[in-house]
Amino acid sequence: MTTSRFRNEPWGLLSQLYKDLDHAYSQYAPAGADEETNVATSAWVPAVDIKEEAERFLIQADIPGVDPREIEVTMEKGVLTIRGERHSETVEERQLYKRTERTRGAFYRRFSLPDTADAEKISASGKHGVLEIVIPKRQLAQSRKINVQC
Repeated sequence: MTTSRFRNEPWGLLSQLYKDLDHAYSQYAPAGADEETNVATSAWVPAVDIKEEAERFLIQADIPGVDPREIEVTMEKGVLTIRGERHSETVEERQLYKRTERTRGAFYRRFSLPDTADAEKISASGKHGVLEIVIPKRQLAQSRKINVQC
C-alpha cells in the first residue's frame, strides 16, 4: 500500500482533480459558452447596454475597430443576433516577444426579445465604435369590455 503525504494543503489532491476536470471540460465546450443559457458566443464579447423606453428597446454594443458594414444583425423567432469579427492591424513584434493588446476574432451575441418587439421595424447603425440597434414596440390590442346580450 502506498501512502501519500500532503505537506501544505490537505485538499491538494482534490484541488488538482478539480483543475484537471475544468481543463478537460474547457477543451470540449464551445468557446465562450454561457453556462446559464447554453448559448455559444465567442472568444471576446462586446459590452452591451439594453434599455427599455416607452416606445422602443435600445441596444448599444461597444464594438471598436469593427466596420459597421461588416456587422451582421439578424432577427429570427424572437431572437436578435449580432455577429461580426474584429481584425487586428497593429502588432508589435520584436526579437524576443510579440505584443498585441486588443482582443481580436469573431464575436456572437444573442438576445431574446419580448412579444412586444416589432421585428419588421428594427434598425441598426454604427458610429464611433458603438453599434446602436433600435427595436420599436408594437401596439398591443387594447382590452375592451364586451357586453353580453340577453
